[in-house]
Amino acid sequence: MQLEKLEQELETKTLRPIYAFYGEEQYLLENCVNKIKKIFGQIIDGINYVVLDENSVSNVISELETPSFGYEKKLIILKKTGILKKEAKTKKTNISFLQEDLQNYIETNINQIKDTVILLIIDENADKIKLLETVEKHGAICNFEKLKPISIIKRLKKITALYKVNIDEKTLNKLIEVSGTSMQVLINEIRKLIEYVGDGGTITTKDVETLATPAIDSVVFDLINYLGNKNINKSLETLHDLLYLKEPIQMILIMLYRNFKKIYLVKLAQNSGINVANVLELKPNQMFLINKYKTQAKYFSEKQLRIFLNHLIELDERSKVGNIDLEIGLEAVLCNFAGKEEKSCYIQTYT
Repeated sequence: MQLEKLEQELETKTLRPIYAFYGEEQYLLENCVNKIKKIFGQIIDGINYVVLDENSVSNVISELETPSFGYEKKLIILKKTGILKKEAKTKKTNISFLQEDLQNYIETNINQIKDTVILLIIDENADKIKLLETVEKHGAICNFEKLKPISIIKRLKKITALYKVNIDEKTLNKLIEVSGTSMQVLINEIRKLIEYVGDGGTITTKDVETLATPAIDSVVFDLINYLGNKNINKSLETLHDLLYLKEPIQMILIMLYRNFKKIYLVKLAQNSGINVANVLELKPNQMFLINKYKTQAKYFSEKQLRIFLNHLIELDERSKVGNIDLEIGLEAVLCNFAGKEEKSCYIQTYT
């Protein structure tokens, strides 16, 4: 079921007997869970409301069979139990047996379930298993993927309209570019901007640049742009800004590697006449990144990118055995890469 259809259904206060929710967009997922709780009505923990985790999920069938004394229905939530994941064929664990038992129980007792229970299964991700097919047959499943920019913009415009604040699509795109695609983050940022401009005000691109908190992805993009323009001062300043914001140095290294790998793949694809979108394996909500990667690929040669990726790998290896401090090493890598002369190995700069 598409998210929009689920939200429309919940607006009509219609509940299905079984749901399976999973995906990256946790804010919207939790929002739908809260709507289900509100529609369900009064909940008494342990009586008509039970939450089972990975340590107690084995009790799910017992809970389905136990009446909610004094109440019409029971709301049972399975949260992050792993019950929607497929087990390896060579590995038959308790969770895989439980999947089969729950799937068979639902098929056999669906009429009773409809009358007495709302079962909500929440997990981080899901595989194509029989249990999920059964949930879809008798209830609804929803994959809460990160939204595409066009859907994010639509939702943020609704929020600004409620406060009679003006904002155009260009400014909203800038906000997404700066702060990322997490709805929780973006809602916090748009509320901050609404407070800043006040009732009837207009949020501008300058306001976003001044006040919005940059996501690490956005800052890493900026760092790469500075490297491409051989601006070592701004490159190091951006690195230090990330460290000041308490971003772990190892995460910064990983993000740099991931982004440069994608730029390298773009370069290879362009040189070979291959479709860039297919090579990057981007999700639908990430397609707007293609032009960014293409722009950054213009800064570097294929050889430069290959050397830089090798430098990052070597830096990671040497830091793990204590041969180099990771922060000092990363600074040296950036200085070398942004230097006027292309060197084959950065190690000379700090050994």
